[in-house]
Amino acid sequence: MSTPPVLAVERLSLQIGGARIIDDVTLSVPEGEMLGVIGPNGAGKTTLFNLVSGVLRPTAGSIRLDGRDVTTATVDARARAGLGRSFQTSNLFLGLSVLENVRLAAQAALGGAVSPFRFPRPTDAATRLAEDRLDQVGLVAHRDTLAGGLSHGDKRKLEIAMLLAADPRVILLDEPMAGVGSGDVPGLTELIRRVHRETGRTVLMVEHHMEVVLGLVDRVAVMHHGRLLACDTPEIVMADPTVQSAYLGEAV
Repeated sequence: MSTPPVLAVERLSLQIGGARIIDDVTLSVPEGEMLGVIGPNGAGKTTLFNLVSGVLRPTAGSIRLDGRDVTTATVDARARAGLGRSFQTSNLFLGLSVLENVRLAAQAALGGAVSPFRFPRPTDAATRLAEDRLDQVGLVAHRDTLAGGLSHGDKRKLEIAMLLAADPRVILLDEPMAGVGSGDVPGLTELIRRVHRETGRTVLMVEHHMEVVLGLVDRVAVMHHGRLLACDTPEIVMADPTVQSAYLGEAV
């Protein structure tokens, strides 16, 4: 008997006014897969993530997380059910230290009172978890640095540490390379590869850097005008005449 997908969207649509932003998308993601979501600007990639994470409510279709229907669940409820998500722009407390940012995420995951003003003990469970996650992403040396003082690449690493502190089963990474200098892209790419390999978490990633996507993912989902055009291995998708025709003159 096959294992049910950890994330499944079925006939998902979003209509705003007369426009179909997401149009009848069906997609199943098995446990432990890394899936790349690509397409030109306006293809519906981030909107799809917004629907899956609960930021937007679909006008049709369903979303199941680990077999549970979460179509109408709140963002917080989906997070508690095991969904973590990063955004195109950094979502950090820039005036707090690197450690404090991750400790707040750890506090929320452990069920404690979340407060940036509570002075933690060094042996506090949330602090220990935060330190472990910082070690995992290579930011322990910056634990006392203000988040606002980090490079864009290290800010992305900090966001990943915060996601890992929440212990999600499914991680949505929305353009993790956005704003990152070219010199930091290889290191961040390797971190995502290592986190996926070592933790076995399911990862969906929207990314415009094609060399990053093709070098990381198990499958590629191609969005085009709000529809899912193709979903298969990178080799098959990039050789698909339909994909090539759809993107003739459009950079993916």
